[in-house]
Amino acid sequence: MRNVDVAKSLLTQSARRLETAKRELNEGSLAYSIRSSQEAVELALKAALRLLGIEYPKRHDVSPALIKFRDRFPAWFPVDEMADVSRKLAEKREPAMYGDELSMTPADLVFDKSEAEEAFNSAEQAYKAVKKLFAEYSG
Repeated sequence: MRNVDVAKSLLTQSARRLETAKRELNEGSLAYSIRSSQEAVELALKAALRLLGIEYPKRHDVSPALIKFRDRFPAWFPVDEMADVSRKLAEKREPAMYGDELSMTPADLVFDKSEAEEAFNSAEQAYKAVKKLFAEYSG
């Protein structure tokens, strides 16, 4: 399978996570929305890296690879912003699933609606940027 095919598959999966994040946000499942937003960002950014022939790290936060290979991205692509989003949402991944185990706070009580909305908006922005990168790449 070619890099482009793998990248397309990752972007498709990102779109599905984005749909889930929006649905869960609308239904009030904030932690699950944040987790799905994080996954959408991770998959979209890994799709971008794969599209450009860059081997991405096998971790949730791909910000180091984005920064390292910033020169491979077009000037319009918001590398620093996407690296920041990747890092921030990766930090929320675990509490979005397990809650705060030290304080025994369940995941549903860790986040407020504004955090979930911010996560979703960041994920949507990442998805759109990568989709534009695909369109440019395809010419």
